[in-house]
Amino acid sequence: MKASAVLILPGWQNSGPEHWQSRWERAFGYTRLEQHDWQRPLRGDWIARLEEVLLALDEPAVLVAHSLGCLHVAVWASHSKNTHRVKAALLVAPPDTERDELRQMLPSWAPVPMNKLPFQSTLLSSQNDPFCSPARALAFASAWGSAPMDAGPGGHLNSESGLGDWPQAHAELQRLMLV
Repeated sequence: MKASAVLILPGWQNSGPEHWQSRWERAFGYTRLEQHDWQRPLRGDWIARLEEVLLALDEPAVLVAHSLGCLHVAVWASHSKNTHRVKAALLVAPPDTERDELRQMLPSWAPVPMNKLPFQSTLLSSQNDPFCSPARALAFASAWGSAPMDAGPGGHLNSESGLGDWPQAHAELQRLMLV
């Protein structure tokens, strides 16, 4: 699998230079899916952008999603006729956009789709994510057919979590690349 077929899907406001997604992009040559507007993410715009990029690839992709990027994958998969263009997905720290405080900030992202993903996936979640309870993360994993993985007490599993290059998660991505 070519590194360019590994698509990095950041969440709301993108991933900064010290985020593990950015580190992986630099270290391994993965491709970041750029969005038109990182500050006001519109569900339909993000779905269309993912569809466009996947159709341009010459092989099925592996998606590496963080935060709102996880919901991006679930929403896209529930609408697209091209889900065969995805081989697998690593989903990290999905937010619960049905919570009142998040629904107000990200109004186009509720409800959260609860359909099984048509490709293999792993959902990594934290025991103390401020944007999603462990029980809700497990509910997402169950609904999406994702293998759940507990990342311990790591907050939102972002640059503030101090994960660095996060080799444990990269090992799971490498496993998914081989499916």
